[in-house]
Amino acid sequence: MTLQTYDWESPLLSLAYKATRSDSLEGVTATHDQDLSRMAYRHCEELTSEHSRSFYLASALLPRPKRQAIRAFYAFCRTTDDIVDYPADDTQTRLDDWRRRALTSAHAPDDLVPVAWSDTCTRYHIPKHYAYQFIDGVARDLHQARYETFAELAEYCYGVASTVGLISMHIVGFHTEQAIPYAIRLGVALQITNILRDVAEDWRRGRVYLPQEELRAFGLSEADIAAGVVTPQWREFMKFQIDRNRRLYREAWPGIAMLHREGRIAIGAAADFYSAILNDIEAHDYDIFSRRAHVTGWGKVRRIPGIWWRIRQPKSGTATKVAAANV
Repeated sequence: MTLQTYDWESPLLSLAYKATRSDSLEGVTATHDQDLSRMAYRHCEELTSEHSRSFYLASALLPRPKRQAIRAFYAFCRTTDDIVDYPADDTQTRLDDWRRRALTSAHAPDDLVPVAWSDTCTRYHIPKHYAYQFIDGVARDLHQARYETFAELAEYCYGVASTVGLISMHIVGFHTEQAIPYAIRLGVALQITNILRDVAEDWRRGRVYLPQEELRAFGLSEADIAAGVVTPQWREFMKFQIDRNRRLYREAWPGIAMLHREGRIAIGAAADFYSAILNDIEAHDYDIFSRRAHVTGWGKVRRIPGIWWRIRQPKSGTATKVAAANV
């Protein structure tokens, strides 16, 4: 099966392949203090449970060592996000300090997230540029609050989400670098789902991630977001966004077969749980203004047998090459 590459995707592939050639995170060493290591990983587990039930449930499907590692990674991402999402006068200084603490071995024993993350980076040989790209992607929110085109938005999504998938691949394990385009596409799909769900919240923070040219194409403006009213134009706009988002999920799914067997169910669950948010948006007439779309805990549990069945099906196709396409 040939995976067609969208125009907006080509620069992202270049970033990803360049990062794979980088060294593992230099200066980062695994801790030899087992008590400290256990404490650090337990702290990351608690943080994950508190902030993301979806991620916590999906990661529970991994074997214990990889489950601990992926939750340490979540804690690293969450800490980075929080610095930028709650800005202050010294935000850039705090972000620079966090970059130093998280990406080198210069951390105090009571700095538990970097302790666990450093241990994870060493054990799973995380390419350092993926972590740099993630922090730079999150930092983009400090100076950019609007995106003119989907290509610009996809570049942002790569930084804050596709890098997450690429690092996760190293933790759960993968068989071939042909998985990289699928991980990029899944990351974009996941982040777009976040964006569609959080339009109202982002607006209150002064951010509009929806591509400006696409809003205009459907006769919408930021005034419509501010008004928070579901109009015919808004419904058509959201249908377009959701259709494209679902297509990205479908196209990314074959990449799960390229992961190590024990990691497929966890990544498949994460993709399925997030894509189900789109169903909830539709079920409530595209009203993301008065409520936050979500999937209940029981709703997630009910989906797991179906996810398991999909993963166990014979491969419908595996990428043998990547071809360019104009979309």
